[in-house]
Amino acid sequence: MSWLTIAIIFSVIVLLAIVIFMLITNPSLSRNWSPDQFLMPEVSFGEDGKVTIKNIRNINYRTTRDYDLNYYDKEFTLEDVQTAWLAIAPFSGFGAAHAFLSFGFTDGSYLAVSIEVRRKKGRKFDPVKGFFRQFEVMYVLADERDVIGVRTNIIKYDVRLYPIHANIEIIRAVFCDILKRADKLGEEPEFYNTIWNNCATNIVRHVRRFSKKPIPAWSPRYLFPDFFDRIAYRLSILDTELGYKETRKHFNITKQAQTAGPDDDFSAVIRHGLDTKRSEQ
Repeated sequence: MSWLTIAIIFSVIVLLAIVIFMLITNPSLSRNWSPDQFLMPEVSFGEDGKVTIKNIRNINYRTTRDYDLNYYDKEFTLEDVQTAWLAIAPFSGFGAAHAFLSFGFTDGSYLAVSIEVRRKKGRKFDPVKGFFRQFEVMYVLADERDVIGVRTNIIKYDVRLYPIHANIEIIRAVFCDILKRADKLGEEPEFYNTIWNNCATNIVRHVRRFSKKPIPAWSPRYLFPDFFDRIAYRLSILDTELGYKETRKHFNITKQAQTAGPDDDFSAVIRHGLDTKRSEQ
């Protein structure tokens, strides 16, 4: 038997072992989760558009490992939802970034939705392992000071925060759809997947259900979310009339976030000076 034949047989065996492992591995709700991802959000819908969210995260970070865990609940109606924002936080590597959303309410408060790998305690995310059912996915519903502040002020990433140009009914429908999925994952876990179940692809699925824009179901930019805003810009989803490069520069809110004091309205501070078209489509 030639070495080539042996190599082919060995490769087939390894491939079959990987496939079998993936088929018999099931997602779980019961693992030794990282403390900041231990609690899943719970969402209930009442009459007349009333919504109650439990376990909204609001961590006070000193470092990424030293922090105070805080949670609160929120009650509102869907009519209270007024705006939507797209946030992109680039990190190490070409195009590597985290994309997430935030929704604004009539009282001036904001709720961020960050679709993340649900990590076990002491474990770090590995995008390669993300192909092979090694992580569950979760929707973190959090205060903006939590999910934006930790990136700008603790980890020292840049964050761009774009206002979304969309009909208010579409914004509310997308938000409602997101909340339903966030709640469902607390009962029916799913595996994260680097290609088709990541932060960007989930955002796209929610938006495509309600938007008439020709948003592609999949794009290489969904693997490299630092360029995710390019698609949104070309489709006039971002609420701006600036050029693309100027838009990326103008809506970088890193400096504003780093000037926000503990007693400041963080969401108001990071939006100071951001010009938008303030229009609907």
